[in-house]
Amino acid sequence: MRILAVLLALLRQGFALSLSAPTSSLLLPQTDTSIKVPPPPTLAFPSDPTDHDLLLRAARGEKTRRTPLWMMRQAGRYMPAFRAYSEKYPFRVRSETPDIAVELSLQCVDKFGLDGCIMFSDILTPLTSMGIEWDVVRGKGPQVYTKLDSEEAIDALKPFDPSALPFMEPIISTLAEACAEKCTLLGFVGSPWTLAAYSFEGGGTKDARKIKDLMYRNPSLAHKLFDKMATLAGEYASYQVDCGSQVIQVFESWSHHLSPADFKEFAAPHAKKTIEIIKAKHPDTPVIYFANGGSGYLDLQTGLGADMISVDHGRSLSAARADLGSYPISGNVDPSVLFAPEEQVRAAVRDCIQQAGGPGEAHVMNLGHGVRQGTPEEAVGWAVDEVKKHSK
Repeated sequence: MRILAVLLALLRQGFALSLSAPTSSLLLPQTDTSIKVPPPPTLAFPSDPTDHDLLLRAARGEKTRRTPLWMMRQAGRYMPAFRAYSEKYPFRVRSETPDIAVELSLQCVDKFGLDGCIMFSDILTPLTSMGIEWDVVRGKGPQVYTKLDSEEAIDALKPFDPSALPFMEPIISTLAEACAEKCTLLGFVGSPWTLAAYSFEGGGTKDARKIKDLMYRNPSLAHKLFDKMATLAGEYASYQVDCGSQVIQVFESWSHHLSPADFKEFAAPHAKKTIEIIKAKHPDTPVIYFANGGSGYLDLQTGLGADMISVDHGRSLSAARADLGSYPISGNVDPSVLFAPEEQVRAAVRDCIQQAGGPGEAHVMNLGHGVRQGTPEEAVGWAVDEVKKHSK
């Protein structure tokens, strides 16, 4: 009986490992064309035809008749229509099956009349091209399985190859067609430090201890890794523009782990390289830079070459305006406000616009972070409606 129990335990352990251990299949597209998806919705034309590129012009720093609006994580689980897919299909199947990714990207734009559409994807998507195995696991979030624990492993990372991401072109080109003369299409990438940190840590982290240990003990190797990620992010973003994206947002999602000194030394130079690559290929494409948790050192972000700085809700937009002067700005309503009563939501939107200098003053309305799960749908609608009421 004891032997049988041991065998059963080993079998269970092996079964558990088979469920969680990555395989080389993670380097292949997780596309499933057998899933039936309705045709993409036909977006409505804006009530004022000149508003179709409002966000694009504001991101360039132009003054506009009103403030445009999109929201980080606007395609998300707060929408029942989104959950109809997220509760049924794994993340990468959804983000790498063109018909599903297009549907999820457009649901919120169609429902709320947002000024920007951003493709449903993840900042880790281009890692596949480098030969890095990763996934987004329900209940755990992003998981990176390829170990980058030696210089040899970092040297072995491959350059960006769009053929490793064959789903991207049909997703973006279909979205570009759907958004034409209706709204602005945004693409996005992770910033080099954030991509490297995710990859080196193996997923989410409370303190980024592993990547910081590399930074402090072997800064030359850390910079080598960051430089590879800078090239990857720049080329991947440029490819998105080639496919039809009109604006690129660069996400420094983990800047809350960085002191101003570490940001200046380890993150800023490589983010600047990423933006330089984008601008060299697409000089007229606006780039928005968002350092989540980095609103305490906005002065260190103005030299990165971005056209617009996005600000988290840890700093008032009026204080950010004082720091940045006339620099185009994005943000920054606290996402938690969307759980408040209607008048508080509307008041927060009005206050944000005024703190930015008034309607259309080189400002793109956004949240200070992404729309949170459980946010009432109607609250997003109130915010959009209030923005559109305020014009010059």
